[in-house]
Amino acid sequence: MVIGNYQLLFTMFIIVMGVSGVGKTTIGAALSKDLGWSFADADEFHPAANIEKMSRGIPLNDEDRTPWLQAIRSYMIERMNKGESGVVTCSALKQKYRDVLQVNEQVRFVYLKGDYDLILKRMQARQHFMKPEMLKSQFDALEEPKGAVVVGVEEEVGKIVESVRRELRLGAE
Repeated sequence: MVIGNYQLLFTMFIIVMGVSGVGKTTIGAALSKDLGWSFADADEFHPAANIEKMSRGIPLNDEDRTPWLQAIRSYMIERMNKGESGVVTCSALKQKYRDVLQVNEQVRFVYLKGDYDLILKRMQARQHFMKPEMLKSQFDALEEPKGAVVVGVEEEVGKIVESVRRELRLGAE
């Protein structure tokens, strides 16, 4: 696989992570398009019971998240075994969740970091099963990752994508 002037000799998955409303889907989709890689949104992997629970304003617990994280992990392994690279979104709020998703060293995390008020404003302006009232529980659960690419969400999408590519050495100048 060729990216810019670089030959990618291995598969890679980038997990775009952060609290709900931070822009994971927007950035993940733009990054995957820019790289020419597949894209999957973590919401696609939730069992119906999880979506129902969140729709009622009830935060998920670790037991709820286990099958969801395993489904994302299985998806990445399946794709990597086919020699494919991709971008996946996932809140991945706790280190133990990231440990499940860390299939190998070719899985890299991009942490979209933003302040509570900005993210709350974004959540209030969208239609989603994750209710704005649940944002506090996400910030409370968040264990900021070590070793991830950290990007502030105040920039425009193109600049964030460029920054991620530069940090991961994926052909951005």
